[in-house]
Amino acid sequence: MGRRRNLTLCGLLVLCLLAAPGAAFGETATGPAISGPEQEADMPDLAVAAKGAVLLDAGSGTVLYEQNAYEELPPASITKIMTMLLVLEAEDAGKITLEDPVTISERAAGMGGSQMYMEPGETHTIDELLMGMAMASANDACVAVAEYVGGTEEIFVEMMNSRAAELGMEHTHFVNTNGLPAADHYSCACDIAVMSRELLKHEEIAGHLTTWMAELNVGLPGKETSFGLTNTNRLIKRYSGATGVKTGFTQDAGYCLSGSAAKGDLSLIAVVLGCESTEIRWTETMRLLDYGFATYAGVSVAEAGDLLGTVAVEKSDPDQITVAVEEEVKVLVKKGEENSVTWEARFFDGLQAPLAEGEPVGELVLFQNGEETERRQLVAAEAAERAGLPELYRRLLHTLV
Repeated sequence: MGRRRNLTLCGLLVLCLLAAPGAAFGETATGPAISGPEQEADMPDLAVAAKGAVLLDAGSGTVLYEQNAYEELPPASITKIMTMLLVLEAEDAGKITLEDPVTISERAAGMGGSQMYMEPGETHTIDELLMGMAMASANDACVAVAEYVGGTEEIFVEMMNSRAAELGMEHTHFVNTNGLPAADHYSCACDIAVMSRELLKHEEIAGHLTTWMAELNVGLPGKETSFGLTNTNRLIKRYSGATGVKTGFTQDAGYCLSGSAAKGDLSLIAVVLGCESTEIRWTETMRLLDYGFATYAGVSVAEAGDLLGTVAVEKSDPDQITVAVEEEVKVLVKKGEENSVTWEARFFDGLQAPLAEGEPVGELVLFQNGEETERRQLVAAEAAERAGLPELYRRLLHTLV
């Protein structure tokens, strides 16, 4: 993973559908000009006061600035980003719900450090524990959700490392769920930006990441007391448009931050690791974000699920189905270069029923100055069932007439 990321989003983001090898295209549709950046110059020398730093465009995943971005460093409580991500992915998969009650174990209650001061045997919902992690960096909440989702914290840590590998986080290894000091527990600025990007895709966590203060009842039944939560991420108070993500600090790790912000259609993630003071981590993160927003713009091309017309399907009832964009597509552009991209939807020729909802049916291709830049998958927005013999016979007669 030591490869250097291209600072330019070479072109305009393009939505495209991956077809089977050798698939032919039939119908096409063209779209209005959108935008795209030109080839970038070398990365600026921002000389960030941190052991590792990176600035990432959350929409495209393009690295806009890096400094020792792959150096393996202790991430402290930034580790909790992966813990929260796995919990939300388990919810997406239907394995848990955010309202599931979790009984706090003795192991969870005994974590120490930043915590919600929960007693063994008391119960909280998954959502309350996520709130504790996101806002107060609660170590006890991390272990509690890990035991609930994974069965044991050890199994959950294995899940964390497996997910990190899937995301291409080659310079990351987790030993625990909360970032308490441990040998062989490390990450890097680029990997942290990657998992931060994944977490920000989950709207359920947005409120917790941006809430400054809240209260929860903690304690065993009949002995509950109100516990105040204050967000450790001061960026949400100090930077306009801040959306998260997570702080971290230990003596070994220094002051760390994965900070995110959005302005218009541009969302950025700035990561700084190993800063010498808490003030430095805020100012350096804001400096990275300021550079990004001053230099780049974002153009929203399509939201996930947006419909792009219809395509004919042979032997289907109905004989046409709607086509949708599978994933959100945003284009990263240099400011002032927002009008140089066109798109073309290409549908596979000879589509036949049955087709399942979500099955690839074509490509949406983006071009910059007439040259193709990128592709994303287009899918069937509805199922196409095979037409019965009476309907097929009717169509044949209609064609003959």
